[in-house]
Amino acid sequence: MSENRLQVAVIIGSTREGRVGPTVANWFVQQAGQRDDMAIDVIDLAETPVPAVLHSPAPETGELLAAVTPRLEAADAFVVVTPEYNKSFPGGLKNLIDWHFTQWTAKPVGFVSYGGMSGGLRAVEQLRLVFGEMHATTIRDTVSFHGIWDLFGPDGLPKDPTGCDAAAKTMLDQLAWWAHALRNAKAVRAFGA
Repeated sequence: MSENRLQVAVIIGSTREGRVGPTVANWFVQQAGQRDDMAIDVIDLAETPVPAVLHSPAPETGELLAAVTPRLEAADAFVVVTPEYNKSFPGGLKNLIDWHFTQWTAKPVGFVSYGGMSGGLRAVEQLRLVFGEMHATTIRDTVSFHGIWDLFGPDGLPKDPTGCDAAAKTMLDQLAWWAHALRNAKAVRAFGA
């Protein structure tokens, strides 16, 4: 199965100090790591920032993008781990999306969201619109953590893993299906041709 192994980029969208994103992402990567059909690349926007100003002529712009663009290009699929800030997703995540286009095209995107009462689902709904504009295919089923501050223990794992583990499996199964379908379709015919 190694020749068909999917390259999945897991993107941690929060860059705030004291963020929960790495805890959620680490749990999710453990779930994905149990599969033999995926190789995971974690892109943490706090460690791999993108330029804040689009089309900046500064030399450091190319250096910042060189650290992330090839990784997005190599991915067959994406999973975005995002909080919900003020009924939307983080600005740094929007910068990452906007700096790229072909890297998202005809690839599937899954979501792991977290927050208060809504569990980050309002951020996901907005991301669906944005990724649709990039010609990406978003996965319907998500993993969402409502009231995130009470859900993970000091070991970094969910206190009640049954539901979230099942949600992760469902989303990953769908992500794999779409990633294979889209990769195979692009092998036959270029997207938009």
